[in-house]
Amino acid sequence: MRAAVTTHPAAPARPCTAGSSAGRVPRHAAVPRRSVARRAVEAPGAEVPPLSEEVAAKLAELGIDFDRSGLKYLSNDARMRALDRKSTKFEKTKNEKCGSHMWSDVTELAALIREGKTSWEDLDLDDVDVRLKWAGLFHRRKRTPGRFMMRLKLPNGELTSEQLRFLGDCIAPYGEDGCADITTRANIQLRGIQLEDADRIIEGLRQRGLTSFMSGMDNVRNITGSPIAGIDPHELIDTRPLCHALNDAITSQGAGNAALTNLPRKINIGISSSRDDFAHCHINDVGLKAVRDPESGRVGFNVELGGYFSIKRNVMSISGDTFLTQEQVVPYCIALLEVFRDHGARDDRQKARLMWLVEAMGVDAFRSAIEQRMGQSLRREVHVAYDDVWERRDVLGIHPQAQEGLHWAGACVPAGRLLASDFHALADAADTYGDGSVRLTVEENVIVPNVPQERLAALQADPLFQRFPVQGGNLLRGLVSCTGAQFCSLALVETKNRALEVVRKLEAELDIPRLVRMHWTGCPNSCGQAQVGDIGLMGAPAKLDGKAVEGVKIFLGGKIGENPELAKEFERGIPVDESILLPRLRDLLISEFGATPKQAAQPAAGASAAGSAGQAAAEPAGAAA
Repeated sequence: MRAAVTTHPAAPARPCTAGSSAGRVPRHAAVPRRSVARRAVEAPGAEVPPLSEEVAAKLAELGIDFDRSGLKYLSNDARMRALDRKSTKFEKTKNEKCGSHMWSDVTELAALIREGKTSWEDLDLDDVDVRLKWAGLFHRRKRTPGRFMMRLKLPNGELTSEQLRFLGDCIAPYGEDGCADITTRANIQLRGIQLEDADRIIEGLRQRGLTSFMSGMDNVRNITGSPIAGIDPHELIDTRPLCHALNDAITSQGAGNAALTNLPRKINIGISSSRDDFAHCHINDVGLKAVRDPESGRVGFNVELGGYFSIKRNVMSISGDTFLTQEQVVPYCIALLEVFRDHGARDDRQKARLMWLVEAMGVDAFRSAIEQRMGQSLRREVHVAYDDVWERRDVLGIHPQAQEGLHWAGACVPAGRLLASDFHALADAADTYGDGSVRLTVEENVIVPNVPQERLAALQADPLFQRFPVQGGNLLRGLVSCTGAQFCSLALVETKNRALEVVRKLEAELDIPRLVRMHWTGCPNSCGQAQVGDIGLMGAPAKLDGKAVEGVKIFLGGKIGENPELAKEFERGIPVDESILLPRLRDLLISEFGATPKQAAQPAAGASAAGSAGQAAAEPAGAAA
């Protein structure tokens, strides 16, 4: 008997075994695609600009229901750009029906499926494959038809043990189809979700202070901060309160905010608390870097704008020539989102990220537009000089906190893959050794904070931290990977499982004297951030013996921290066949990173963990294949 995730009160069990289709309505060609009752979505307190005559005429010409559309909170100029015949297909989809409707529609759709009145196959295609992303549900039609990835909102990457156990319970009923990933935004993506369970999961998230709303498509993505915020001896500020306050303002405390849900493209926001820049501000659309104002001595933020990766362009952020007080952070970001919403391009999604607007307007004009929205002037960037060189710290391992007698333990989660049992084991570890909380990192790892000195030995001996090593090998600890072809239809290569196998073999063959950050990404969208790594591997075409095969581009030289640099393309068209890729990587590790061949073929520290974790990561693959 397979039971759906329970909330309070408990939801009734659904009589369906994992992986079966029991209880479903077979798809028939004659059944019309279903949608649910149409309604307007409001954003309390947000102003709806009056319709211009030009917009009203265009709506009438195209037969668009204004209240149902995503045009409601846009300026009239933005409305006309969205309604233009040259606007993208996604703009036309939003014009027809705003994705914010899915915040309520998902409940009705799930109920219809449970009641046997429809099936996911018979629902409106745009609702299933596009608009459900506004509720955090991503349909992987090509890879796992009928199953969804659910992306959460976890500002600053914080989770409690109760939340961890609930997330494990969400995917446990799906057996081999259920797994999860820690992402490069210190977030969680649940896999294997069926639509008939989605409303109960969403309600369970809400009861535990979490949400999946506004986590996909043209919304602000998870807000990143420092994974050691509040416990870091070197931080200038605890980023957690600002990350949560900003997330609450953008999402209306997780309920969804229709006024900010139809941006031209997604927006990434990072808040950095120290010279380490754990949030990677240089590759965020909006980066807020903490500095101490030389005039007042107060900590505020210099603004960076425009960093992003895509097929079209890869660029680091530039100075926004703005300094914010802590009190200005939330109103500034809301004003920036409104300016982006009303002025950003809607005719080419490859030229619709924030950088393109900043460049088109100019930094000064962009800042002035934000000032006008805020109703106040903003200070220019504060210039701070340092006499020393600050090396970005590795948060994995055991480290003393700012609080005397307490430590944090940073554990490597190989390739960021988690199974249902891992969530429960992490929750138990957080309760047993720490304060019942964990932090996620943008390197897809986990931190257990507030561990007393006397519990450190027991923590390191715990079976969980044999699989998720606190002292992993120098490749395993630096491994980052996107989802890859196992679940993502855009990926040109499988990443996670292959990356783990490559790491296992390289660590068995080489002594690697320092951390080497190896980033794998399946396609040029670079969700795995290949341009950030010491070594980056990006899925790309290749040939072997004259035949097209899976391949990668290799990037070298990415730097993170105080003086970041993007990696440069080093080589392209390398087949991922181990007989070719492994020697290339081995040579690079020796020539560029000081690795030396081992005298005896004994596994390096952490290599066995990589091997066992690789098997764990592969477990869900059989069902997905």
